[in-house]
Amino acid sequence: MTTDVKTFRAFKSYVPHYAGTVTGNIPEYTGWMDEQLSWKTTCYMGDWSFVPQIRIKGPDALRLFTELSTNSFAGMPLDRAKHCIQCNEQGKVIAEGILLRHGEDDFEYQCGTPHWVYYHLKSKGYDAEASFPISYKMQISGPHALALCEKLSGASLRDIKFMYTRQLKVKGLDVMFLRQGMAGEIGFELQGPITERETLIAAVMELAPEFGLRRLGARNLMINHLEACYPTGSMHFFNALADESRGDYFNFMSDDNNLPAAWIGSPFQTVLRYNFSVGFTGSWDGENMSGLYRSPIEMGWSKNVVFDHEFIGREALEREMAEPRRQVVTLEFNSDDVLRIHASLFGSGDAYRQFEFPDVPHQIAWTDLIQKDGQTIGHATHPGYSFFFRKVLALSFIDVKYATPGTEVEVLWGDPGTPQTLLRATVAKAPYKQDNRRADLSKI
Repeated sequence: MTTDVKTFRAFKSYVPHYAGTVTGNIPEYTGWMDEQLSWKTTCYMGDWSFVPQIRIKGPDALRLFTELSTNSFAGMPLDRAKHCIQCNEQGKVIAEGILLRHGEDDFEYQCGTPHWVYYHLKSKGYDAEASFPISYKMQISGPHALALCEKLSGASLRDIKFMYTRQLKVKGLDVMFLRQGMAGEIGFELQGPITERETLIAAVMELAPEFGLRRLGARNLMINHLEACYPTGSMHFFNALADESRGDYFNFMSDDNNLPAAWIGSPFQTVLRYNFSVGFTGSWDGENMSGLYRSPIEMGWSKNVVFDHEFIGREALEREMAEPRRQVVTLEFNSDDVLRIHASLFGSGDAYRQFEFPDVPHQIAWTDLIQKDGQTIGHATHPGYSFFFRKVLALSFIDVKYATPGTEVEVLWGDPGTPQTLLRATVAKAPYKQDNRRADLSKI
């Protein structure tokens, strides 16, 4: 396993978006503009079945997650979910995703980088066992999502609290309803065995005309994350497993005898063997991949960092919590400058790297330098176009003193060695759209 920066930059051409390759998501169903309005006006169904899972059962399951995670598990009940974050010693995020508690000693972690939990389980002597279930994960979100899901299940869902689950029947299928809302709207993620995915999809689509539901194609999968401020590994940051300090981990994962049988023949045996982050692009020109790592604090996840237990990275995060350096914002790109980038294709001068609408179709950590008066003050990531707001936006990590909405900055556009230009941008809030996820369903 190499940690050379040039290798990760060169690799970008070979990595299609994982979401499209695993579940067979087509780029668009009714047109990406139509689909993108769905979570503002009606509702959508998006397929996140590609997200990997690791299930840990045994006496040490709770201790394993406690010692690896920034979250507090004190009093965590069954049928509860958490946004679970795991860091390296410097407080940079290695893994993050949804952790479900099915039993006292039974946890399921749905995240892009299950490698880290598996490595510690097998190499550190924890008394527990791992399995790798594959579930469909169909997200239904938007103003009509509650009514659709209630009709689908034949049950009232109005007493389900945010980030809690309930088992219900749909067309004879046992389906877990997880209340969440990745679009910043009321939403439920429906989960069950992957073998029942097509039956569940068909049941939902029977109700599509009544509720105005749209299927969400792969071109739009990450736009709701952008508007609602959900930084995502391998897209908005590089999972912190790409530096020389991880020698023991690389050696363990390089040994074929250590690979789970479930990973044989999958991308986790080859391209994703060590990390869900595998490539990057943009004007960032650092010499060490750790420059693309992020802490949970700068990504807006401070509420999930609880110092009631010992965990990897605690000391670094305590220092950062006391004096944060950067914070997450949304950058609005100047629309005239975006038009100038496209116009360069038809002029006689330099042709600049193009924006891809609505989103970059690669699993890639896009990172551009943010500048103010010629000084680098942060990183703009994975740009995307919001049809609702008619803006190119980017989740960005910027020095705290420049994080006030309305601050004017510039983004250095173009990879090193290619034509580059400065694009004007304005700091805006994150999340960019109003967050309606936690609405009281009993009042709807």
